[in-house]
Amino acid sequence: MIAQKRWTNLEVDEQEVLALQQQLNIHPILCKLLVERNIKTFEQAKNFFRPSLEHLHDPFLMQDMDKAIERIETAISNQEHILIYGDYDVDGTTAVSVVYSYFKDLYSNISYYIPDRYSEGYGISLQSIDFSNEKNITLIIALDCGIKAHDKINYAKEKGIDFIICDHHLPDETLPNAVAILDPKRKDCTYPFDELSGCGIGFKLIQAYAQKNKLDREKVFENLDLVATSIASDLVPITGENRILAKFGVEKVNKQPRAGFKALFSELKLDRILDINDLVFIIGPRINAAGRIAHGSEAVTLLIEKDFENAVEKTKKVQQNNTDRKSLDKDITEEAYLMLENDEHQNKKKSTVLYQEHWHKGVIGIVASRLIEKYHRPTIVLTESNGKVVGSGRSVSGFDLHSAIDACSEHLIQFGGHKYAAGLTMELDKIDDFTEAFEKIVSERILEEQLIPQIEVDAEIELTDINEKFYNIVEQMAPFGPGNMCPNFVTKDVYDTGYSKVLNGNHLKLNILKDGQNPKNGIGFGMGDYMEIINSKETFDICYQIFSNTWNGQTKIEFRLKDLK
Repeated sequence: MIAQKRWTNLEVDEQEVLALQQQLNIHPILCKLLVERNIKTFEQAKNFFRPSLEHLHDPFLMQDMDKAIERIETAISNQEHILIYGDYDVDGTTAVSVVYSYFKDLYSNISYYIPDRYSEGYGISLQSIDFSNEKNITLIIALDCGIKAHDKINYAKEKGIDFIICDHHLPDETLPNAVAILDPKRKDCTYPFDELSGCGIGFKLIQAYAQKNKLDREKVFENLDLVATSIASDLVPITGENRILAKFGVEKVNKQPRAGFKALFSELKLDRILDINDLVFIIGPRINAAGRIAHGSEAVTLLIEKDFENAVEKTKKVQQNNTDRKSLDKDITEEAYLMLENDEHQNKKKSTVLYQEHWHKGVIGIVASRLIEKYHRPTIVLTESNGKVVGSGRSVSGFDLHSAIDACSEHLIQFGGHKYAAGLTMELDKIDDFTEAFEKIVSERILEEQLIPQIEVDAEIELTDINEKFYNIVEQMAPFGPGNMCPNFVTKDVYDTGYSKVLNGNHLKLNILKDGQNPKNGIGFGMGDYMEIINSKETFDICYQIFSNTWNGQTKIEFRLKDLK
């Protein structure tokens, strides 16, 4: 069955495109792509195409950075026991690995702590504070969490434990009673870029420490591979400072991978140049799997390992976690599909809420994402944990899931998250009430077009526009991600040469022409059903991305199909 998709054109000011083209003297379509990314002058284009580590902002522009560094210096000079604390996902574990490994090389009285997803849950836990008290820890550096942990930080203060919070989530009106709070989203913080990942904030902390103490900057930059992995996996915008960190981080992954990454590549037999998508789809899930299936600290032990042979052993464990995660994910997703197919009322609904007590808490967020891909409705997947019902939600483009859950909060014990992803907890007897309330709110607020998947089209081009020079400039716009997505192009009225076909696994191999121009090849993964449109012998429109394909020593520019009409 061919799924309906909306194509929406990204609009820009044509005068700005013209002005930029006069400065850059490149194809006007490329100038349009730049203006879409808010790049409107020669200088901005130069910084975009030639990012430099020299363009990173001074870390001391961040509110409280001076206080944070001062407190760390005091702790080190007084030989205090410092704890590096972080969440169990990719952003949290990479952040802990960066900050712990950097300071461990300078100072020995330091430990790290990742909370258990099942017994402690997200964020700062009381157990960790009690643990710190027993171990005479007097300073905790919390990464990727803590901005709303008012009670926990007060509890720690009563026990003589100070906190430095390094977070990137939105704070409440009042801030916790910590020694220092590094969060560019604070209202009183004037740091020039407020979309850093949690690991990115940790990176700024070690950058500031090195700067203040006149230490080797290269030791700080050794951690860019982990910063890039967090940026890719946490889906923060790849713009501004993040784009610099991501670009040089991907370079580091390829040129000087840490022992843990090298072992992972060896295990997976990866011997090609990796890009940011590989961080999202290959490295990220394996780091994440530890916290989902076993314990997040297993990811940290791999990431901080310096010996390759030791890393190889640790990789086996991480790989097994990921294999288990994939198996659970597949089984639960199939069960969820079956539940929806057997529910005769589901087609009339604007939302999806599913519950099974035996589903694994560690993968319900992934399952929610899978259901969105297939049914394209705001989705919440629930399971049982410690006598309560816990859930993970995902949303569709443009719909504020967090706000919708907030409107149903009378049925919940707690909830948190952001516009497109959220977590929640409720009592067992509240499932039906919540499901009904959530469907009502979604039905009232969602627009019909939001229930149809959307593709944002950057520009309409001709097949003759696609040449090596054009492709090379598009490629230099990488790394791609939120805020700087890989461009989607549309070409209209193309037709099949007669050589298009469906490959094994239902993939569409296209060979197309337009107006007698040279044929172009493309691939549409999982799009074999579209062959019926091609077989009609009519002309059709294609939406696609361009990429280079090397085969038998020959490199050709081809396209990756996104949709066909």
